[in-house]
Amino acid sequence: MSIGLIKWYSGYVVAHYYQGLEYVAAVVAAIILLSSFDDLFIDAWYWTRTLYRCFTVKRIYKPLTTAQLYQREEQPIAIMVPAWHEYDVIAAMLEDLVRVVDYRNYVVFVGTYQNDPQTIAEVDRMRRRYKQLQRVEVPHDGPTCKADCLNRVIQAILRHESEADIEFAGVVLHDSEDVLHPVELKFFNYLLPRKDMIQLPVASLERNWFELVAGTYMDEFAEWHAKDLVVRESLVGWVPSAGVGTCFSRRALLALIDETDRQPFNTESLTEDYDVGARLGRMGMQSIFARFPVQFATRRKAWFGLGKERDITVTMPLCVREFFPDTLRTAYRQRARWVLGIGLQGWEQTGWTGSLVNRYLLFRDRKGIVTAFVSILAYVLVVQFLLFAAADALGVMPDLIASPFSDSGWMRALLWMNGCALLLRVAQRFYFVTRLYGWEHGVLSAPRMVVGNFINFMAVSRAWKLFVSHLVTGKRLAWDKTMHDFPSADGFINRRQRLGELLMSWQAIDADRLEQALGDRHAREAPLGRVLMAKGWLDDETLAEAIAFQADLPRGRLDVPRLAQDAIHLPLEAIVRHRVLPQSSEAGSPIVLLTAGPLTEPAIAELTGLASGPIAQRIVREGEIAAGLRLLRGVDVATPVATPASAGEVPTRGAPLIGDLLIEYGHVRREAFEVAMQHYRPDLHGRIGEYMVACNVISRVALDNVIQQQRRLLDDPAAAK
Repeated sequence: MSIGLIKWYSGYVVAHYYQGLEYVAAVVAAIILLSSFDDLFIDAWYWTRTLYRCFTVKRIYKPLTTAQLYQREEQPIAIMVPAWHEYDVIAAMLEDLVRVVDYRNYVVFVGTYQNDPQTIAEVDRMRRRYKQLQRVEVPHDGPTCKADCLNRVIQAILRHESEADIEFAGVVLHDSEDVLHPVELKFFNYLLPRKDMIQLPVASLERNWFELVAGTYMDEFAEWHAKDLVVRESLVGWVPSAGVGTCFSRRALLALIDETDRQPFNTESLTEDYDVGARLGRMGMQSIFARFPVQFATRRKAWFGLGKERDITVTMPLCVREFFPDTLRTAYRQRARWVLGIGLQGWEQTGWTGSLVNRYLLFRDRKGIVTAFVSILAYVLVVQFLLFAAADALGVMPDLIASPFSDSGWMRALLWMNGCALLLRVAQRFYFVTRLYGWEHGVLSAPRMVVGNFINFMAVSRAWKLFVSHLVTGKRLAWDKTMHDFPSADGFINRRQRLGELLMSWQAIDADRLEQALGDRHAREAPLGRVLMAKGWLDDETLAEAIAFQADLPRGRLDVPRLAQDAIHLPLEAIVRHRVLPQSSEAGSPIVLLTAGPLTEPAIAELTGLASGPIAQRIVREGEIAAGLRLLRGVDVATPVATPASAGEVPTRGAPLIGDLLIEYGHVRREAFEVAMQHYRPDLHGRIGEYMVACNVISRVALDNVIQQQRRLLDDPAAAK
């Protein structure tokens, strides 16, 4: 074949290929315009409604104030948190929840799976700290689906109501990465029981400018929860649950339970939140998409590494904030679950029901299973047309067939309308993002729209793959876990609260008991924690958790069988004097010292020198320290009291040590006792009590008195209460 023939044939193929691209482009442009008309309708409705309300509703009705929220008496509220492999964030989330929420009458129920020991351990650790926390175990292996976990939690909530003889006014749904606002429960409490489902907006915590994938969540939620859900509520009177920040009234929850034989959440759907909102709407329940302005304190980072970070206060709707995925894989897998549940399973299970408006909204929810492919095809077409244009500019473009659209007015109009619609999309995205995150992120929202389109394409592709596989093989669709992040506690958790204030915030004690204990503490010069324990108002496990929290130190556990071997790291007199228990560590690692309270700087310096290397502190229960010291000194540990097996703690708790009792009963001041202990050597001076008498620090009568008290407690540990 001659070169000329090859060129002619190649030109023929290219010309027809280009003509085919033009036909495909016309079809794609028409589909995009159809989708744009849908978006334009939502835009027009939103802005018309906004203007109308500015001149009517907002002039007639006074806005709700925070003061009104606090005037309403607190009703019992339950919070449910499903957790599968959330061991890396669940403790921080619960800690922040208790610290932040300005509400007292609530209980948190965390659902865990029996084959997830790491999450169970973290929840149990928090449960021992916070009395308003309960763990609910799903009695079979996970992952199943989020709805299955939630149904188990609901059953536990009903059991708790029966056992505690209370009725929760509402049940709030949250995830293990959610950051709550202080007035959230106050707001729900104000609207209950008048509203059956209350949905708060969801917003992404602010990300760095270069985190493009995570930034797409900022952009999309900023617009979707400020405009689209507002329009949906005004059109049909109900909104889908977002899966977080949703409060169900008792009436709504009981209606869901009655409808489904005690399984209120649909286990056949991966988006049970969307499903439950639709079902409540069909029941005629009163739902609301709430927008109550509050202030958030946030730290805005410097752009491009220039300037300093600054703390600012932002006024925005009361919402649930969280970190969304920041990698391409986690993002498209999470969105695939949304597409699968809303677009495909929703179509399969509910079809096209309801009013014409409701069917239109269903179409809007499901169109993404097609338009995601159309968007990527549009990008492919644009790239190819640009390549052809470049070839034409370089003079290497073959002769083309006359375009069928060269004189087509409708095609030009179609492209112009699509261009205007695109500019309108960019402008509105800029507006809504700027309102929450500033103009810098508003500018970045335009290029992040392209990133979002590619993520959605991959998500829809995965959703179709999973759904077709499910239809062909019958394989059940399971909970596709997304690993989460939780914002660092640095800089905003106040760990320097007084012990009493901290225990009250944990609901471990009430104000009356704290006031009485503080009086006894000053009268007897005894530690507050010891006074509370002596009165039976506080257990040593909670006290240890509080001390660990205050000192920002990890918890430890006494290994009794290894105690004698580990004790060789320090002299016995130093162990007794500083009330620490050495614990072996890996080679090259600091020696772990178990202590009931943080060591002072001089003590750390002394113990570091004696151990010939660095040390690390771990907080344990006072009972473990007392039992360990007795064992090392050859004193029998009588009447051990076992802690719950789930706590994973050593069953070692005896009566208080002589020194503690001397101080507690006012026979010696703590300062005098600690000075005397600086010179105490067990091998030379024998028992501490006899040494104190010999040094004239205490009297023989005082020693006999506390020995009697110690024996009484050994015979009857409950006598301390």
